[in-house]
Amino acid sequence: MIRRVLFFILQKICREEVYIVAVIYATLIVKGKKTIDQVPERLQARVREILVDLEVPELAE
Repeated sequence: MIRRVLFFILQKICREEVYIVAVIYATLIVKGKKTIDQVPERLQARVREILVDLEVPELAE
């Protein structure tokens, strides 16, 4: 039971960190410092979502 609780907490923390990193990449793309191709593959979908939410979907291409 304790193992499940710890695993659950770890998953929540990791999701939060992934979101924060995706926001950082999206910010760098908006500023022109990075492109979507420079984002790690496992984060690209999340970064694309953020860029669409920011109303700059052309940067997600």
